[in-house]
Amino acid sequence: MKRSFYPIIFLALYLSILFPFTTYMKNKPYVEKLGYVPKGEVLRCITADHKEFVAASLVLKVLFYFGGLVDKNFNRLDLPIDYPDMSRNIHVAVKLDPYNMDAYYFAQATLVWDARQIGIANNLLDYGMKYRTWDYFLPFSAGFNCAYFLKDFSKAATYYKRAADLSGSELMISLTGRYLYESGKSVMAIAYLSSMEQGARNDSIKKSFRIRITALKEGRRIELARDRYLHDTGKKPSSVEELVRKGYLNPSPEDPYGGRFYFEPDGSVRSTSKFAFGARKKQ
Repeated sequence: MKRSFYPIIFLALYLSILFPFTTYMKNKPYVEKLGYVPKGEVLRCITADHKEFVAASLVLKVLFYFGGLVDKNFNRLDLPIDYPDMSRNIHVAVKLDPYNMDAYYFAQATLVWDARQIGIANNLLDYGMKYRTWDYFLPFSAGFNCAYFLKDFSKAATYYKRAADLSGSELMISLTGRYLYESGKSVMAIAYLSSMEQGARNDSIKKSFRIRITALKEGRRIELARDRYLHDTGKKPSSVEELVRKGYLNPSPEDPYGGRFYFEPDGSVRSTSKFAFGARKKQ
């Protein structure tokens, strides 16, 4: 094939992805799906030298889709989010281009925190570690997932050790020995998400992190008020509302996901939203 045909093929690939998607985004319904995406092996053969471009287009499609739903949900319009298709698109994207950083950030932002697909997200991070061998973010995130969500502290230490070796970060060196378990989960979760928010390049992902950080900070504020109440009275508060009434919480805490904060029997702070959009409808 003559080289003069390459720009034409490239343009055709570009339009085949971009034009239908932009048309769809202008007229998209409220309840929506991402649609079918071929397997990564098939796309690798079809896309030839344009794997990175197609991978970036798939990630961009998911980011547009998710960003639109975040905006609607933030305005209290509860919509179903197609997590399986988002995961499928992201997995195909990294098969085409395992160096695409936005894909890993998005997986960590949504598959872990919103969809609670910890194993799937860690498998994706493990795949990325084979290629992005210099990148401490991937083992750092996998270590956080193991410690915070899975309570697998031994595996978390292994990931943190790798992240510490790559970055030389004092925090990660400390976490290698102490895990997340001994650090106070809410404090470390806020610190972790803040580092994620600073590193994310896409506005939708940044916004997702900021909303979750706000929710966790409100939860932490309740924890501190609970502890002060226990210290002053010698007993646990019966409810979050009691802390507000008695002046331990001012202003009243607000969950940005629209949920209501409450205490579990063991005194831990939870929200009916589960810190995810739409979860409050399932209560």
